[in-house]
Amino acid sequence: MYRNILLAIDVEDEEEAERALREGCRLLSEGGSLHLATVFDPGGASFFPHVAADASEDIEQRARDSLSALAEKHLAFNSGATLHVLAGSPGEKLVALGASIEADLILLVSRGAGAHWPLRRATVECVAVSAPCAVLVLPAPVKEPQEGGES
Repeated sequence: MYRNILLAIDVEDEEEAERALREGCRLLSEGGSLHLATVFDPGGASFFPHVAADASEDIEQRARDSLSALAEKHLAFNSGATLHVLAGSPGEKLVALGASIEADLILLVSRGAGAHWPLRRATVECVAVSAPCAVLVLPAPVKEPQEGGES
C-alpha cells in the first residue's frame, strides 16, 4: 500500500481514467493522499500571441473541468483527491510533480495502439526512467474480438 499516489489521467479517455482511479484507490493506504494530474499542450506557434494565450487558458479550464468531473464521478464522495492541471511536456511535468508532492507511486495507463501512442510511449519512458519513486504502468486493455467481425 502507498501513502501518496500520483495518478496521470488522460481526461479525453474516461475508460482509461476510471481504470487508473480504480487501481489508485485500491493501492492507496488508509489515510493516504491521492493526486490526480493531467497535462496539456499549452499551444503551438502562432502569429498572434494573445490568441494562443487565450486558447491556452481555455484548454486549461476545460482540462480542469474534465478532471474535476472524472473525480466526482469515479471517486468516493469524501476521498479528498488533489487535482493538478499542468501545461508542458507530460513526462517532465509528471516527474517534477511527483518529486514536489513526495509521491511514493506514480501510476500511468499505457495505451498500446492509437493516434497518441508515440507521445504516450515517450511519456511512460520518461516517467519510468526519471521518477523519484516507484512507477506502475498499467498495460493497455485487451479488446475482445467481436463475434462475426474480423479479428
